[in-house]
Amino acid sequence: MDREGGRREKGHHVRDLVEIGMGRTARRAYDLDDVEIVPSRRTRSSSVVSTAWQIDAYRFDLPLVTHPTDAIVSPGTAVAIGELGGLGVLNAEGLWARHSNVEEAIFRLVRAAEDSDDPTAVVRELQELHSAPVRLDLLTEAIKTVRESGVTVAARVSPQHAAELTPDLIAAGVEILVVQGTIISAEHVQRDAEPLNLKEFIGRLDVPVIAGGVSDYRTAMHLMRTGAAGVIVGHGYTEGVTSTDRVLGIGTPMATAIVDAAAARRDYLDETGGRYVHVLADGGITTSGDIAKAIACGADAVMLGAPLATASDAPGQGLYWTAAAAHPSLPRSRVVAGPDSDYAVDLKTLLFGPSSDAEGVVNLFGALRRAMAKTGYSDLKEFQRVGLTVRG
Repeated sequence: MDREGGRREKGHHVRDLVEIGMGRTARRAYDLDDVEIVPSRRTRSSSVVSTAWQIDAYRFDLPLVTHPTDAIVSPGTAVAIGELGGLGVLNAEGLWARHSNVEEAIFRLVRAAEDSDDPTAVVRELQELHSAPVRLDLLTEAIKTVRESGVTVAARVSPQHAAELTPDLIAAGVEILVVQGTIISAEHVQRDAEPLNLKEFIGRLDVPVIAGGVSDYRTAMHLMRTGAAGVIVGHGYTEGVTSTDRVLGIGTPMATAIVDAAAARRDYLDETGGRYVHVLADGGITTSGDIAKAIACGADAVMLGAPLATASDAPGQGLYWTAAAAHPSLPRSRVVAGPDSDYAVDLKTLLFGPSSDAEGVVNLFGALRRAMAKTGYSDLKEFQRVGLTVRG
């Protein structure tokens, strides 16, 4: 069969298929909750473990990229995350690009969440806020704040507006461009407009591009062949927040999707004679254990959203949503309240501890280091080879 399709997508054999009715089969797939990491015969001290990774010329101490939502990423928090070793991604089509007083805009969301028993009221408020046009002066000012701090500058655009916004983003100082939609392909076709051919688009740029989301080997391989420096797996799924599965019927069992994308990365590395494309896991990650499992399945980094919304310095003031919530006709994310503020901690504590929480929601990357140490691996690429078991 074709190496990218049919029944043989590199490891996708007939035994992976189950019959769901007469003449119709489906592939069995697994979420992160379905797999567990297997310790090896060796352990090591967490003090000698490295969680660093590098994409293109940009090195980071943490395998952390933020999900590009205004709920967790302001220019200020993008700087703070960069200084702590991660990569904060501004939403170039979000509130900081549309409103001069974002604090007031977010207060409107908080008020709508508090004053109405209608769960759609706050989504309507967010849609209204996003009906304001993107203003280049506001977007440039937001990027300038991040750039002048000295941390790496990253911004997200949708496939629909990538061609329009990217020249201004790069002129303003963006160093890593993220082209992200719920589902993305190598060629985005839209009505009454030229299709976005990612290969041609990326080929014209001098900055690395991270593109996604994808959920299977074939689409991951297609995106790698466009020249993308990184491929996003998933669409930011968080239980109780995103509703893509309910609205579109499309879901992403993350463990299987990450493993498939990692297989595409390996095959593309062979195909090109050494070009390595990074895999970023975006979805189904709420605890430090999920982070460890995502890396173990083959991710180079994780995109975190909801776990960072619990930080006391998150701009969403206790609310969380993804960019899909603001879609004008088909939102695929709710706006939800985070944990009680009595349990909120600052961003540094959230990432590195110390913690008195036993549920894996604080000291997220300290726990990753401990997981790597307990299984005997000293860096992320080694840890991607750790053994896994499936529950049940």
